[in-house]
Amino acid sequence: MNGPSNGRLSRRQFCLCCVSAGGLAATGAWLSPRQAFAEARNLVDGFRDDAARARISVHKLRHGISVLEGSGGNIAVLTGMDGKVFVDAGITGTRTRILDAANSLSREPITTLINTHWHFDHTDGNEWISSQGASIIAHQNTQKHLLSAQRVEDWDFTFPASPLPAIPTRIFSDSEQITLNKQNIVLRHYGPAHTDSDISVVFSEADILHCGDTFWNGLYPFIDYSTGGNIDGMIAAANANVASAGKGTIVIPGHGPSAASRSDLVEYRDMLTAIRDNVAALKQKGLDVEQTIAAAPTKKFDPKWGNAVISPAFFTRLVYEGV
Repeated sequence: MNGPSNGRLSRRQFCLCCVSAGGLAATGAWLSPRQAFAEARNLVDGFRDDAARARISVHKLRHGISVLEGSGGNIAVLTGMDGKVFVDAGITGTRTRILDAANSLSREPITTLINTHWHFDHTDGNEWISSQGASIIAHQNTQKHLLSAQRVEDWDFTFPASPLPAIPTRIFSDSEQITLNKQNIVLRHYGPAHTDSDISVVFSEADILHCGDTFWNGLYPFIDYSTGGNIDGMIAAANANVASAGKGTIVIPGHGPSAASRSDLVEYRDMLTAIRDNVAALKQKGLDVEQTIAAAPTKKFDPKWGNAVISPAFFTRLVYEGV
């Protein structure tokens, strides 16, 4: 798979954010995001419609923390007497199933929502969670992006401004610390990485790290250059995640299987670094992006990382843009 083709992907298969392994179309071929959106201008609305039928899986970790999979990015839920704390909000169409899954963990209300970044598969549910009485905490750039229309060029899509109830009201620039349900929760801004709004969420007592979309477990990641992301920032964030994780740390990725380890972070960091270096070397030789894709700089890593919506060709394009 060295480049885009004339294959077709369904709405569910193509979703860049709601990505899962096995998103390959029946043809075995890939479209670039721009090609796919040119053929189906309402894909994002379609993803929201599909979410209404999505199954939500519950994975219990420890210290009252679980992960809900199936609504966009992985959602962490901390339960306790202070009410439920959500990390990310998923897609609104899964509201009923998210509530059912969360209420199977405890009956306390949702009181706090933390957004790891601004993308719709992590913030689309902000409004309904806010309507439950939850306060929303995020980096200041998440607030900025949600307050106005945002163009994501690699998706050929413009997101409208979010309604005011969906906007985070507690924001920070570098780091923030809160204590809820007997957990010290530390929020840190990575700097520009997947976007310019990414934060990590550390549950200190539980030794659990939620990386948001700076870590895609077993998948090539999307990098949103339109809102400040870049490959070097992704590698810097990966290094920060490795430094934050210990031998026993449970790591929650933005996408992919919900419980990973420090060794998974190391493997992911090394993959990003090697591909960045491979692509940079080809670009420095004067190869254009199509020639670089044809040289297969990701080939060594494709069997593990290249089997979902971010194809080897598309990931090569993203890296090429930033080196």
